[in-house]
Amino acid sequence: MREPLPEWPLFGMSDDARPALRQALQGKKPVALATLTSVEGGGPRPPGTQMVFAEEIVSGYFSGGCVESDVADHAFACLEDGEPRRLVYGAGSPWPDIQLLCGARIEIFVERIDPDDAALAELLTAETERRPVTWVSDGHRRVCGSEPEVWEGAIVQAFEPRPRLVVFGADPTAMAIASLGAQAGLETTLVRPKGPATPPPLPGVAYRRDEPAAALAAIGVDAWTSIAIATHNLDMDREALAAALPSPAGYVGLLGARKRLPERLAPLRAAGFSEARLQQLHAPIGLDIGGKAPWEVALSVIGEIVALRYARLTEEPRKATPARQTA
Repeated sequence: MREPLPEWPLFGMSDDARPALRQALQGKKPVALATLTSVEGGGPRPPGTQMVFAEEIVSGYFSGGCVESDVADHAFACLEDGEPRRLVYGAGSPWPDIQLLCGARIEIFVERIDPDDAALAELLTAETERRPVTWVSDGHRRVCGSEPEVWEGAIVQAFEPRPRLVVFGADPTAMAIASLGAQAGLETTLVRPKGPATPPPLPGVAYRRDEPAAALAAIGVDAWTSIAIATHNLDMDREALAAALPSPAGYVGLLGARKRLPERLAPLRAAGFSEARLQQLHAPIGLDIGGKAPWEVALSVIGEIVALRYARLTEEPRKATPARQTA
């Protein structure tokens, strides 16, 4: 008999299945991966949401308490017999006593994955190497790769590199941006050139003391990287901008007053930076929520980064679910 789910569902605060999958792999434990494949009627989580179940491991959530316990029962049954499950809750469900309060209908696919599974190994290797990959599985056969074969009856799930955040600065606002970024699940680094040897006491935040260009080169910048420049030092801001703007970063934001922006960008224009790239700079940084306290600015910055990421996913969705029949 499985252990009941914790009374306080902190497990649901993780939105990425890969850390729990890695934990199970390191412990040589088989794992049940549950994927939300269909949502009708405005459910609380989008298709592609996942939960992970293994001995002493649970991660993710689907409904905020309506179905998680029942899904756990099916997941541990799947771990026992290895047979995949397709679960339906809401209209047409074989369990009419389990209802989502929002009135939605959802479908969930559950599969057992063994520690030596090749697709799982590739998924976690791609995470380490920051490569986007696609997972295709029917519960008995699965593949993972950049353009894997898709067959009828399989589910398809895209995985992007974990969002990364680099914050330049040292004051309370910069620290608040970095701290909230880490809490929001971003792989976060605070950069303070020539800063103290002791790192800031911010859980989940890495720290570097080198100059902007060297720091970005060491961290690694790609399309899934956001850069927030909040140094309150004009020379350091320019140096950080000069390193950030030519990079492939998906987001570059600059803290400061709008009226001073032209003089701050003038040296970059003189240095030959294209107007198109300068137009992509988010300055002043963050959403306009009216607040200027450190946590308020941090909220506006992380909110803007998240909003832009989901806007891109809406235009180019990467979270697929049931496979389409291919020719």
